[in-house]
Amino acid sequence: MSATEVVQTAATTAGPAPGPAPRRAAAVLALARFEARELLQFVPVFSFLLLYVGYTAWQLYSGGDGMGAYPVLQDVDRGTQIKPELLGIALLICVNRAALRSRRNGTDRHDGILPMEPWRRTVAHVLSVVPYAALTALVVAVEFTWAALKPGASGHGSFFELAVGPLCVLLSGVAGVLLARLIPSFFAAPLVVIGGYVLLVLAAVNLDGSHGARWLLPTVTESGAGPLPSDLLGRPAAWHALYLTGLILLVVCGAVLLSGARTRTALAVTALALAVTVTGAVGQAPGDSAALKAARAEASVHPERVQSCTVHGTSTYCAFPEWSGRTADWAAAADRVRHLAGGAAGGVRLTVRQRVEARYGLADDAAIAPLTGPGQVSVGTEWGGDRSAQFAVGVASVLVAGDERAGSEVCDARVVTIMWLALGAEPDPLAGLRGTRLDDSVEGSAIALTPVASVAMTAGQTDVVRQLLRQPRYGVIAKVKAHWTELTSPRTSLTRVAQLLGVTAPTTGEDSGDTCDW
Repeated sequence: MSATEVVQTAATTAGPAPGPAPRRAAAVLALARFEARELLQFVPVFSFLLLYVGYTAWQLYSGGDGMGAYPVLQDVDRGTQIKPELLGIALLICVNRAALRSRRNGTDRHDGILPMEPWRRTVAHVLSVVPYAALTALVVAVEFTWAALKPGASGHGSFFELAVGPLCVLLSGVAGVLLARLIPSFFAAPLVVIGGYVLLVLAAVNLDGSHGARWLLPTVTESGAGPLPSDLLGRPAAWHALYLTGLILLVVCGAVLLSGARTRTALAVTALALAVTVTGAVGQAPGDSAALKAARAEASVHPERVQSCTVHGTSTYCAFPEWSGRTADWAAAADRVRHLAGGAAGGVRLTVRQRVEARYGLADDAAIAPLTGPGQVSVGTEWGGDRSAQFAVGVASVLVAGDERAGSEVCDARVVTIMWLALGAEPDPLAGLRGTRLDDSVEGSAIALTPVASVAMTAGQTDVVRQLLRQPRYGVIAKVKAHWTELTSPRTSLTRVAQLLGVTAPTTGEDSGDTCDW
């Protein structure tokens, strides 16, 4: 064999020589675009992407009334983290399947003669996930911006909390690529998804008290308590975003290394990714600091030290800084109740104070003790819809009983006066009655809620209140003002109250003034 034939044979065996670096990069990007389009043809990816976008659009369209008109932005940003999870799971399975296409078609043994190295094809599969993460980021941005532009919005969002959803989608996709390089089997991805779900459920139960371990999960949801001021959240969102970013890079490097790119550059990037991941994990590991616990205690026990107060009319309204613009809404709701009251109650000076219970963190909805000072009314950090009606019940109970604690202990016929004052000026009084009651009913006995307490309603009292709410408002107003003293006396029976207000007395036997044993 001649020298020329030897060279030609060697060239044929080695395959085409790699092209220039710009051309190789363009080829990787072209393959990534192709794979991204192919992913959209997978039914799970297309379905969950459509479901995610459609459900978010429906939420934005239908969330303009009630509490949706008064979003708290530090809760809105966290609320964007859960919905992309299904899209992430679909991407994990489908990217894994795409990365195993050559094995499934029996062409993987020919990969060595292709001009593009295996590790570059791995990079292309990784890059095919980026458009879906970018689309998730766009949906998250629209969702948050929509809430932030509402006139009733309050609080402050976090860029790092908003970044968790897109980062988790990206992490899921690249995990599918790594899984394909680790276990080249079509059944591995579904099994990993099922096993991962079980592990996440077990982790959510068993790691509830371990701050550092819980934050190793991709998403950390903490819900239960009402919205807290943003400076009392104590969530290490920036560290967690750094941790997820490092984890994504680490997974990508693992897939590339398993594809044969064991160069110094690849090893250096892997070491850097590992350092970033560890840094983020260590940064988010510490729990609540002593300063944060002290701030939470002060806001819970002595909110007056961190609040600003505004006078509207004859009453004072005190709020945390992020809710200072909402005092006008509270004043309008309180004035509607006071205008229906008779005697001196119509002109009483109220002190409305915003209150939270932050000492137990974001996951515990701890009760807040009613205030005992005369004319003091509590209001929460949520507003609109049922919360507005419940605040009106709290104001009415103070006007009738004198203070919040006494109002929560009312169990006689004064409940009728309280509930009518709270709901008589509502556009839809019966809907307001349903919204204040714990069981969403308008019949029978139930508990009517206030921001910090409750009012117990018997079936007979509910019947009288329902009749009053169906009467012309101004006729009832005149009767309430004319008989105010008797209507607010604990000795007045339910039958007498019904007689004074011109409605039919119930036939439930509730004829005494004291019905506390119902």
